[in-house]
Amino acid sequence: MLFLFADYELNASRRELRRGSETIPVEPQVLDLLIFLVQNTNRVVTKDDLIASVWGGRIVEDTTLTSRISAARKAIGETGRNQKLIRTFPRKGIRFVGGVRTRDDDDLSDKGIPPAEVAFKLLQRTPVLDRPAIAVLPFSNMSGDPGQDYFSDGISEDIITGLSKLRWFLVIARNSTFVYKGRSVHVRQVGEELGVGYVVEGSVRKSGGRLRITAQLNDVTTGSHLWAERYDRDFADVFAVQDEITEAVVAAIEPQLYAAENLRVRRKHPSSMDAWELVVRALSHYWRVTRQDNELAQTLLEQAIAIDPDYGQALGVLAASYTFGAHMGWADMQTISDIAERTALAAVRADSEDPWAHHALGAFYLITRRFDDSLAEFELALRLNPSFLQAQNYYATALSFCGRWEESLEAVSRAIQLSPRDPFSALYYGSACLAQYIGGNYEEAMRLARIAIRLRADYAAAYRVLAAAAGMSGDGQAATGALNDLRRAQPNISLAWITEHVPFKRDSDREHYLEGFRRAGLH
Repeated sequence: MLFLFADYELNASRRELRRGSETIPVEPQVLDLLIFLVQNTNRVVTKDDLIASVWGGRIVEDTTLTSRISAARKAIGETGRNQKLIRTFPRKGIRFVGGVRTRDDDDLSDKGIPPAEVAFKLLQRTPVLDRPAIAVLPFSNMSGDPGQDYFSDGISEDIITGLSKLRWFLVIARNSTFVYKGRSVHVRQVGEELGVGYVVEGSVRKSGGRLRITAQLNDVTTGSHLWAERYDRDFADVFAVQDEITEAVVAAIEPQLYAAENLRVRRKHPSSMDAWELVVRALSHYWRVTRQDNELAQTLLEQAIAIDPDYGQALGVLAASYTFGAHMGWADMQTISDIAERTALAAVRADSEDPWAHHALGAFYLITRRFDDSLAEFELALRLNPSFLQAQNYYATALSFCGRWEESLEAVSRAIQLSPRDPFSALYYGSACLAQYIGGNYEEAMRLARIAIRLRADYAAAYRVLAAAAGMSGDGQAATGALNDLRRAQPNISLAWITEHVPFKRDSDREHYLEGFRRAGLH
């Protein structure tokens, strides 16, 4: 992997720093530090991060750390005064703020990889995993009926949710694992691409009122099976089978911890299997992130709630779909406000342990400017399910709207760690470009906004940040072009709309945002 910034080229695999044709000599430890910084440009790196990565956790004197940072600055032609590339954030840490482009030695676009995956593969940062990591691949539908895909997908999602509640695992989010659906891939490839040590895979056959579910746990390093099982059960026993699979996976990976705590993953199951099936169908549409699918998901969720009015997850996903539709510009906030709040509160009352319920309430509180309540609900949702991607990204956005843009970038980095191959990564870049704008890093905000737009051409929020950042950067031509594109994506855009609908906590941040649009030519 090559990292390109300013006039420099940093080759991580060859461990070589070059400027044009000149090779710049760099001490190995200083090079390690520089590589770590450019791999983590989207967050502030703390002293503890550096010690863990560069020094392997050993005790390091502050003078040693300072000297290595100074040497890294010197290698790329700057000092502690100008800080154009490596910036110090007092009492927080340091961050590589120069624009970084990455490139593989081979041209990925020649390998038949879809453009969205190429962009993400070239730009993602390598996360540092602090726990055993596991990926649950979508279970294969063996029923012979493609219309039953939703059922096997639902089994996979529930297992992901169950494993995510266990604090000693890092569980890759479903959006990344589901890119492998229908593909024949070796577990080692999955391990390399997702950065995991374990992979769960299986199949589901549903026939009449009977189920056959097979599952196996694979060790990526050795390629061996750690555990495998087949379950032949009545359809009504599906929840018990999900719990058994989760427990077996835990027992195979962490037997001592499992034995010590005898932890069983339980959630409040619906009273009707029909309701569960409707929610699973709804989720398969919700994750497609289109207006039509969002509306279809709402219809299915309403049917599930009619069957089981106290089904917490159904209520939570329904409330989340309302606020997400408003966020994407598919619905008017005033129209859905009452029902979104009522449904989210009903979800929490029905099942206070369901992460969807707290995420939905957090999203509603955010767009209605109850900022502290919003952050608290997102944090609770993430404690209940640390791999809950939707809540993680909303949490990052909420932090930005509260003016905590550096923490927002850290949260976005966490989202990428949870789902390193996410087909909806445009949403992460949308959160990241907003954070960079609030931090006054307009060129970086424009770069990230363009990535989000390239990945999702109808993402109005990214067009908004691009137009504002171009206005603040003083690039009149870019600002005019960005504003024209924004008007096509969101015809009703105006300063009045932004003031009413974009929920900044601080007046100074709102005025800063509006100023960017004024300079771009919006009235």
